[in-house]
Amino acid sequence: MNQSASRIPEGFHSITPHLVCDNAAEALAFYGRAFGAQEVGRMDGPGGKIMHAELRIGDSMLMLADAFPEYGSRSPRALQGTPVTIHLYVEDADAVWQRAVDAGATVEMPLEDAFWGDRYGQVIDPFGHRWSIATHQRDMTPQQIEEAMRSAMPGGCTG
Repeated sequence: MNQSASRIPEGFHSITPHLVCDNAAEALAFYGRAFGAQEVGRMDGPGGKIMHAELRIGDSMLMLADAFPEYGSRSPRALQGTPVTIHLYVEDADAVWQRAVDAGATVEMPLEDAFWGDRYGQVIDPFGHRWSIATHQRDMTPQQIEEAMRSAMPGGCTG
């Protein structure tokens, strides 16, 4: 092992989502239009498929590849959905939300002021990945959040 190599590559954080998409090239273009993603690198594979790509959205990296079901790498479409939500904090949730919808995302949860202090909503991108888009609007204590939750969801929460 090279002792001078950084253990975490420059520009990466401890956790980096790695998405599998049907037609990763289209996904790269969508993420650019919807979220302002910038392609950092790409490794093309056989048949024009993308083996690996890296994108930057804000201060974070995202990895992406085409589906290779023959190697157990399946997209959300093949799995008929995803249990994962990728959370995206942005300066202006309304603007990013509109760009994502205009680029082809489907509204899963409308964008609105949430009881925990964020402007928040969820979309499903054209490749089956769920994204939450948020702008933090106000700091709240855990007690304030719990009280706001009870008001927002009467009878729906136990504490």
